[in-house]
Amino acid sequence: MDLYTFWLFAAPPIVGGIIGYFTNDIAIKMLFRPYRAYYIAGRRLPFTPGLIPSNQERLAQRISDAIMGSLLTPEELQNLARKLLQTERMQAAIHWLLQLTLEQIQGRNQDKAIKIIADILRDLLGQSLPRLLKVMARREDFLEQQLNQIFDQVILELRLNEQQAEQLADWLLEVVIPPDVIRQAIVDFLTDRNIRIIDEGFREKTTGTYWVVANLFGVRNALTRLRTYCLDEREASNARVLELVDTLGMRDRLKELLQNLSLQNLPVSTVRQLRKTMRDTVRSYAQAKGSDLIKDLSASIDWENVASLVLNRLRNSEVFSSSLDPVSREIALVLERYLERDLEKIVVQVIPILGIDQVIINRVKATPARDLEIAIQGIVKSELQAIVNLGGILGVVIGLLQSISLLWR
Repeated sequence: MDLYTFWLFAAPPIVGGIIGYFTNDIAIKMLFRPYRAYYIAGRRLPFTPGLIPSNQERLAQRISDAIMGSLLTPEELQNLARKLLQTERMQAAIHWLLQLTLEQIQGRNQDKAIKIIADILRDLLGQSLPRLLKVMARREDFLEQQLNQIFDQVILELRLNEQQAEQLADWLLEVVIPPDVIRQAIVDFLTDRNIRIIDEGFREKTTGTYWVVANLFGVRNALTRLRTYCLDEREASNARVLELVDTLGMRDRLKELLQNLSLQNLPVSTVRQLRKTMRDTVRSYAQAKGSDLIKDLSASIDWENVASLVLNRLRNSEVFSSSLDPVSREIALVLERYLERDLEKIVVQVIPILGIDQVIINRVKATPARDLEIAIQGIVKSELQAIVNLGGILGVVIGLLQSISLLWR
């Protein structure tokens, strides 16, 4: 076989393979290239830009429809949300948020946190609590159990010791009923009418020797002279009263009386009445002046200092730090129960809010044609190369068929 005849039969498969291979390669490249349109004499050349760049907006819409219709369906989003929002993951996230909040409060935001806590405490004690107290004080059982407990365990058991009784007796004799007060009380008591009544009663009700003394001498003159002495001789009468107090041992008697004084010695009915009187008094005072008292108390407190102390105590509290785990656990369980009930509704509401389809469209439209080509080739590079290779193989096969046909002829 000469050279001409050899190339006559060998050329069709070689040329067909080359044409098939490079034709598919050019066709694939023309999907993306050229990246922009070219113009000659004001007229756009055909096939510029490539197929995908010229239809990138429609391609973006198709990709969005495919993803939202087949991949990110509401059911798939619900399953994804269930996987993401498992109790352990939510607990870890909540614990991290609480820990981060605590660190922020303890760090540069401490002054701001102190101000917020101070405002909360000020509003609670200065505004909310007075209104609540005024409403609760209208009830008949207002603090009934608590006041009864205070009365039974504190007031009813209250008893002065020896030192307290001695101090109270000294205070009574020196401040409340000093000699001058006793002298003035004697003067006020010994009026002419009282002296006459005492004298007449003494005369009528005495017998024996006392009757003789009462009718011969009487007590009118003695009482009148005592009153006159107390009025004219003030200093001397005060000294006599003081001597009389010491002589009679009034301080010791008063101390013993105070030391033995106890509500337990009173009748049960009296104690119950005192307890009821105390409750009614507290309730009436709370209705009338309780709100003003709490407001004045709130105004006198340095709430920022109190908030700083509270914050520092929380910072150093092991109980507070150890409570982050159970708190985050409980919050996660609450969210889990809520999501089990309303997850489908939440997903349906979230999809339009997120606008995932529009995000996909905007992202595809904003991607340059070169980057889009690189991305698609990165995904299906082997498949695209297989198409090119297949084109070459088909070209060779068709060329062989042509050579066989020539040989047959």
